[in-house]
Amino acid sequence: MKRHAIYYAPPEGGFAAAAAAWLGRDAAGACAVEQPAQPGIDLAALTAEPRRYGFHGTLKPPFRLAPGEDRDALEAALAAFAATRAPVEAGPLAVARLGDFLALVPAEPLADLDALAGAVVEAFEPFRAALTGAEIARRRPERLTGRQRALLARYGYPFVMDEFRFHLTLTGALASPAPAVAEAAEAWFAPWLGTRFRVADICLFGEDEAGRFHLLSRHALTG
Repeated sequence: MKRHAIYYAPPEGGFAAAAAAWLGRDAAGACAVEQPAQPGIDLAALTAEPRRYGFHGTLKPPFRLAPGEDRDALEAALAAFAATRAPVEAGPLAVARLGDFLALVPAEPLADLDALAGAVVEAFEPFRAALTGAEIARRRPERLTGRQRALLARYGYPFVMDEFRFHLTLTGALASPAPAVAEAAEAWFAPWLGTRFRVADICLFGEDEAGRFHLLSRHALTG
């Protein structure tokens, strides 16, 4: 795998199946999934970018392994970490626009979920290789705030810690407000909006040579 990441991904069941259908790909099964027909909406085009990542909520963004580290050690450390952390009650979810894309987000700020993400970022820093100059340039540091540039330098990503907002991405960039897309998402995910949402495990994902991410292992939060 070119890179690894630590994500939340829903366990097997209705929510995971609905999300895979929306994006057109199941990261756990590494397979394409037929997308629902949405009149007037090119769902395949709108979900092309998030499709390669699979449905997920980022905890530690994608990183290359540091010299001397390997997947086995990373998985062992993730299992040990998960055994020290309790599940997080994080519902309900709502469809929201974040910048130029749509996502499912907790309806209210959640300190416990933010704390979990921050702990994941910090705990697995020893596994992350330093960014190359090209990787830094791709983050467009000239467009970041001073705080975001500091986080990029420290953790390899600008939107962690106090800049973090948990989200489950539903679309790529939208050229306009696109209310029809938001309405379609709300209708598709209606059974899981406004209901209890719980982060009970965390997952290791890996990026293959084609740039597609795969769910490699799942670790229950049992602390």
